Amino acid sequence: MSSHASATPDAPRPVSDPAERIAALDVVRGLAVMGILAANIVGFGQPFQAYLYPGAFAVPHGEAASWLWVAQFVFIDGKMRGLFTLLFGAGLYLFMEKAWARGATIGLQVRRLLWLGLFGAIHFFLIWRGDILFLYAVAGLAALLFIKARPRSQFVIGLIGYLAGALIYAALTIPMQLVADSPAATASPDMTDIRSGLDQEKEVDLADAKVELGLHETGSYLDIVRHTITVHWSDLAISLLMFAFETLPLMLIGMALYRRGLFGGGFDARKLRLWGWAGLALGGALSLLIALRTLDAGLTYYGTLAASFGWAAIPRLFMTLGLFVLLAQWAAGARGWLAERVSAAGRAAFTNYLGTSILMMLVFHGWAGGLFGKLGRGELYLVTIATWVLMLAWSKPWLERYRYGPLEWLWRCLTYGRRFTLRR
Repeated sequence: MSSHASATPDAPRPVSDPAERIAALDVVRGLAVMGILAANIVGFGQPFQAYLYPGAFAVPHGEAASWLWVAQFVFIDGKMRGLFTLLFGAGLYLFMEKAWARGATIGLQVRRLLWLGLFGAIHFFLIWRGDILFLYAVAGLAALLFIKARPRSQFVIGLIGYLAGALIYAALTIPMQLVADSPAATASPDMTDIRSGLDQEKEVDLADAKVELGLHETGSYLDIVRHTITVHWSDLAISLLMFAFETLPLMLIGMALYRRGLFGGGFDARKLRLWGWAGLALGGALSLLIALRTLDAGLTYYGTLAASFGWAAIPRLFMTLGLFVLLAQWAAGARGWLAERVSAAGRAAFTNYLGTSILMMLVFHGWAGGLFGKLGRGELYLVTIATWVLMLAWSKPWLERYRYGPLEWLWRCLTYGRRFTLRR
């Protein structure tokens, strides 16, 4: 891809106004935070293990639901998280651009990320243990080590880091699938012992899913929090290990693409579309092949784990980057009422992300709405759509009256150590 805007009419004009770059980022961020809910909805409404393994659903997961699993695997899983991570990396550099222009130092960004980590820990322990904010805070601090590197260096380091992580994830998960799901694995006593150990780990995990189901159906809010603190306190550290080789590299890639002008007309539009659609097509075709093979094998516990973390890592990168560049190009010229609503949702993405978790807690927990474990995959997607409508409905009117989303304002005040005016 060329780093210079084309002179042809097809190319977007270079955007010199930072406000226009921010507006384009906000549109893509709004779409990403909506997509995050589509990815997470199963973890909100069913035991956490059902996010990867359909067999953990508390209601029957029939053929139609299995095909919905294929659709989510191909179009949603990992791509929305990846898109959000690329945007976070771009936002890290955007924040520092503004800070440097005012004479501030990188210490301001460090303080901002430390507060984000605290928000993430609160989210994890008190609201929902699928949190990504703590992971973003830690990976963001690591990304600051590279923030003054040249964009090319950031991109190359990020790409190499992601590919290394993909190999590590494949080496950890694919052998487990081959041992657990292959009849030939019982040919030797050693393999039989390993397979037995994998079966025991699976049963322990699914037993925890039953405990979670019971707590969410009949337990109190404090019972659920106590279970998270006593049983799953280490999941924060585990998520760092599981996603570090994806999150940090994608942040660096997002940072590099932003600096090269992805949101400012710095790329040839025709080539950008070509690369974007090629990434979506190639990644989508490979992801579909993986999904169909996993479905044909019966959506097994270790099969779905290996599909998500092992086989799909590289195709997911193709799709995520393709989606990122196409949405960035589209967002630069997005107009109309829907684009305005999506942009507002992106400006309040922090509030929408945490607010969605609180809303889902009220919808699904037994002490509140009581729908946990009762909705199938298709019904959960209806909840997602309804929440999207709510997200788009409140964000724009709020931001017409106030300068920031509620949590954006609080985060800003904590970062700078002073109270900002909220009302316009």
